[in-house]
Amino acid sequence: MNKGGPGGGGPTAAAAAAAAQKQKTLLQRVEGDIANIVDNFSHLVNVARVNDPPVRNSQEAFMMEMRAARMVQAADSLLKLVSELKQTAIFSGFASLNDHVEQRRLEFNQLAEKTDHTLSTIGEEAAASLKELESHYSSSAQKTIQDVQP
Repeated sequence: MNKGGPGGGGPTAAAAAAAAQKQKTLLQRVEGDIANIVDNFSHLVNVARVNDPPVRNSQEAFMMEMRAARMVQAADSLLKLVSELKQTAIFSGFASLNDHVEQRRLEFNQLAEKTDHTLSTIGEEAAASLKELESHYSSSAQKTIQDVQP
């Protein structure tokens, strides 16, 4: 796991910069889409008044259809943006989860190394104690008595 150090470089700093840029882009898209919806809705309301000349009404109907289509496009863009935000949240969640798993893996590797070292130390101490006990037994009076009796 390579974290950016005091120098400010590294993958973490690059990821933070990319995330900030993406957030800025997404906010601009949201503002643009919402402004588009509001603008087209206000034009729809203005065009929706009833007039007597039939030519004027057909022009207004066309304008209303055009504005409604633009509103639908902006709403669709917002829905895609929401979907993209959900995917980003999911993927950033996976990245965070992966970082946590990597951290735990390193901790467990260190614990395994420490345990292996402790077990080898215990084994060495047990072997040394066993040799010492064998030497005491072989030099003890009990052993010499058992060797003489059979």
